[in-house]
Amino acid sequence: MSAQSEVRTLYTRQEIASTINRLAYEIRRDYQNRHPLLVGILKGSFVFMADLVRMLDFPLEVEFIRLSSYHRSSQTTGNVRIVHDLSATVKDRDVLVIEDIVDTGLTTGFLMEYLQKRKPASLKLCAMTDKPARRQMPIKIDYLGFTVPNKFIVGYGLDYDEKFRNLADICVLEVGG
Repeated sequence: MSAQSEVRTLYTRQEIASTINRLAYEIRRDYQNRHPLLVGILKGSFVFMADLVRMLDFPLEVEFIRLSSYHRSSQTTGNVRIVHDLSATVKDRDVLVIEDIVDTGLTTGFLMEYLQKRKPASLKLCAMTDKPARRQMPIKIDYLGFTVPNKFIVGYGLDYDEKFRNLADICVLEVGG
């Protein structure tokens, strides 16, 4: 990362909070009385998932899976691997995947296919951000926060080489010279 890198706010913490309220409303409407399993994709989704779960007022279970396709780079390798698998049973459960960003779709597509093979009662996707300009495979997003431009996004759990996750806003990382 260049010494001339800077971050520019794309969505403020207030805009994020408003969007999470909307997403929580939609999820509450669809999952009331269903006791879903929410699966967060580590590491990026943990901030979003924590804020979202606090807005859901029904019984649910939280689980995490960790996948990798970036390997300390800003570009995906396209080779997705499971670093930490689920411990909860997916079979016959209503499963809602919580994702920070859907970019190329390779990682998200891999996970959705992996979970579908475990025969959940239902499987849906909630993504804080979507970057359709980089999509390499079609992904159905059932609950979407923001559509973002084809820029490198950091903050609110999103990182660049493990940096910037702690920013309260969603920002564009501008890398100079």
